Amino acid sequence: MSRPANLMELREEEIRAHYGAAAALLEGFDHAPRIGAAEVAPAPVERSPGIATGRRFRSTTPGLVTRSTARPDGVRLAERIEAVGGDDPLVSPMEATVLHGLRRAIAIALAVGEGFAGQTGLSELKKANLAGSLGADKKVAFSELLAAEALVVLGVFANATAFLLAPHASEMSVEVGSPEEVLTDNALLALNGALWELDQVIAVQASEEARLVACVLAFAEALMEKVSLRAQGAARLDAFTGADYRVEADDFTISGFTASRKARGTTLTMQFKKPHEVVGNHIAKYQAMKLAKMLMAYDFERKLNPFAELGGFIFTFMGDGAPGTGKTTLIQMMAGLISGYCENAGYAFRYQNFGIDNIDSYQGKSGQNAKAFVNNVLDPSVIGFGTIDDIDQIAGKRGDRQSSAGQQEVTAVFMEAFAGANTVVRGNCTFGMFSNYPENVDDALRQRAGARFLVDGPQTREDYIDILALLMGKRHDIPLGDHELYAAQEIKRAVATSFEGHSKPHEEGLRVVFDRVAGEIGALDTIAKLGTYLKAIQEADHRFTGRAIKNITDAVKVRAMDFELPDEWMENPDLFLFKSYDEKSAMISDLRQPITIDMVIQEINRYADSEFRYADKSDEVAIAKMVREFGLTEEAKRRYLEGKG
Repeated sequence: MSRPANLMELREEEIRAHYGAAAALLEGFDHAPRIGAAEVAPAPVERSPGIATGRRFRSTTPGLVTRSTARPDGVRLAERIEAVGGDDPLVSPMEATVLHGLRRAIAIALAVGEGFAGQTGLSELKKANLAGSLGADKKVAFSELLAAEALVVLGVFANATAFLLAPHASEMSVEVGSPEEVLTDNALLALNGALWELDQVIAVQASEEARLVACVLAFAEALMEKVSLRAQGAARLDAFTGADYRVEADDFTISGFTASRKARGTTLTMQFKKPHEVVGNHIAKYQAMKLAKMLMAYDFERKLNPFAELGGFIFTFMGDGAPGTGKTTLIQMMAGLISGYCENAGYAFRYQNFGIDNIDSYQGKSGQNAKAFVNNVLDPSVIGFGTIDDIDQIAGKRGDRQSSAGQQEVTAVFMEAFAGANTVVRGNCTFGMFSNYPENVDDALRQRAGARFLVDGPQTREDYIDILALLMGKRHDIPLGDHELYAAQEIKRAVATSFEGHSKPHEEGLRVVFDRVAGEIGALDTIAKLGTYLKAIQEADHRFTGRAIKNITDAVKVRAMDFELPDEWMENPDLFLFKSYDEKSAMISDLRQPITIDMVIQEINRYADSEFRYADKSDEVAIAKMVREFGLTEEAKRRYLEGKG
């Protein structure tokens, strides 16, 4: 596969040239913190002469004699890491791994910083400044470039550290908070501040070797996030963000301030389902099958999917239906398809589910769990599929006093991740939200689901025969009878019938609006008439906002892509998957279909039907609850009066 033209190879000799400087930083340097404050850790136990002290540090506990983790003789990070293992005078393999990873990360960061300085003219400005010949007209540019270089070096250091140590991570997690000593005066001072703060984190958090990697990874990821946010308002970073750097020896690609992770997939233990084993749910099954193949069009070099650029990619979807209608089966089918395609192409596939067990009573932990889930699925180095089952129980409605703080945190994270100001849809992953009671999901969060999959289970006589035969298995002698098994599940015929069924609304409330508008203005055959219909829907349901219109138009674009990528393209990756981005984009464009008025009407009705259905259910639930409360009140009054009499 060809590489993009803006990919710059970071040569090994350029990195190794900075090994000496990196090792010196790990050995020791002086740093007086400007922003951060030294942590406090327990005093070390006195030991016999000749045995090193300060091997273990624990978080402050009331009643213990403590001391500051700041060293009077400077920051000695290598010594701090070697002290984590306890009394063993030899460096353990894990300690050595962390030290080598940090040295490598620092060297890579310094090499990228050096290249950035050369590209932007900062190197010449530094020389002029040292010689005292820097003109007044260049001082602003000099200051801005120094700050930019500091951010570049910090970002690459954090990114490389997380990338290099990720394979050694365990299930253990550590909370480190947001880094404070993020300095941008110059690159060296920036590294000093970051390493000083990492020294503090290890001193307090790494009470044992098992926690060491977790501490370093948590700090690196937090630093990457902080630097990325700071970089959004910084100047003169185009030379860095406009090019990708690659370190061949580590299989490490640097794309601006985007985190790079090892392309590690998840080992799935779920029971996969074949498409014919999903009985009914024709539109949901068809769209899930299409989406599985759409994901495979993702270009790992461009880090973009042609479907995301051309339109028609489903980034988020909502699957709703009554209990037992097949939501879990749909997930098993889609995950199985993607897993098989990825295995055939040699791609890493990552599936994750966010469940109720991720809601934590510890303040802020639920939000962190949700953010970690989102980031793992978004990872641009893998094909990702994230599911949120029973989202009505996991994400709380804003303003609902019965929702826990953890549920409110999760709602905020998902809203920002799925359609926030910083949301970038690359097309390598999709998120599915599933619920038996979607009317209980926060309106704004539910509307962030770009597509709606109505999972209504078997509907026809043929569906019920098929599902009975499927679940009965083969260990019986009961004849099938006059029936062509699974013929009703033939997807294209079933989907065409299902889409045509949405030419008229299904929900009574929407049907009234549709008939009234059609009676007043005639057939909905122009943009103006469709807009009139949309306005009438909004007047009937105030929650039908501009985001609803966007979701409808996205669904129409999906219909324009109403084709399945040929199976042979998945079976033989050279035919499509391994082609360049431009070739894949052209092949997809050739298959695209024109948008018709029928498509638009059907998608308006499909989306609006779901909103009216949610509203009706929500109102009915609220009414039933009030009726029950009134009944309880009346019964309480009756018993009270009887007792008083």
